[in-house]
Amino acid sequence: MIKSMTAFAKAAHTKDTVTAEVIVRSYNSRHLDFAVYLPETCQEFEEDIKKIITRFHQRGRMEIRITIQDDSMDQDQFAVDETKAAAYFKALKQIQTCLNLSCEPTLEQVLSARNIVVPAARQLDQKLLWQVVSLAVETAALELDNMRQKEGSHIYQDLMFRMDAIEGQMVLVKEQVKEIPILYKKRLEERLAKLTFGKEGIDPVRLAQEVAMLADKSDVSEEMVRIVSHISQFREVMNADRSQGQKLNFLIQEFNREFNTIGSKAGNAALSHMVVDLKSRLEKIREQVQNIE
Repeated sequence: MIKSMTAFAKAAHTKDTVTAEVIVRSYNSRHLDFAVYLPETCQEFEEDIKKIITRFHQRGRMEIRITIQDDSMDQDQFAVDETKAAAYFKALKQIQTCLNLSCEPTLEQVLSARNIVVPAARQLDQKLLWQVVSLAVETAALELDNMRQKEGSHIYQDLMFRMDAIEGQMVLVKEQVKEIPILYKKRLEERLAKLTFGKEGIDPVRLAQEVAMLADKSDVSEEMVRIVSHISQFREVMNADRSQGQKLNFLIQEFNREFNTIGSKAGNAALSHMVVDLKSRLEKIREQVQNIE
């Protein structure tokens, strides 16, 4: 089953007062890479988060962002530093006595001091936090996998269509290849005719030997057989149970090598043009294969 490496997923999970929201984006990569962005409370979970993602995905750059909301933080949000408040009030009283002031220190004056009233320090339950985070990550990883499969099905249709086109083009190439020995013989005869003009003609046996040597050098039957095999292998990989983008990429390189060899042995413009068209089609396939997991 073909899977794309580019996708997006978002998931959230809530338990008690804690909610974890996970956003995962995946991009093309030769390997499985991670960029994990976590709040401070979740830093210890990074490796376990990667393990969950690895259960669903084998290749791609994974960008993971997690945010945590704890509704219990809205309750008893602030705490009073009683020691500091008492010390500050005592200092105000000393100033009153020193300056012989009649007015007493007020609450407003006490509250004007820094850090008298501070946010309450609450400690999240790490066991509860991991339950929420792990379920959200697993849901996002599964959703991402579904999206990659869906996108992969579109890539599959496109690649199979393009491979069918290459197979059809190879039928025409095969017909052109049959003409190469005849063309070389004709060229050789014309060249020899100019060289032996007005003289005794060349030995027909020798001519046949030369033509046979040229035909052997220009023979592309092995390349044609390998291309047919590559087409068959490409389709097998495409229809395999597991997405194998790296193997498809290797086959593309093999296709390109065979096309280059045929192009270098091409004996006429028509065949050269066909090879150029084949390489153009192959490049479109190569671009798509880069997106496959």
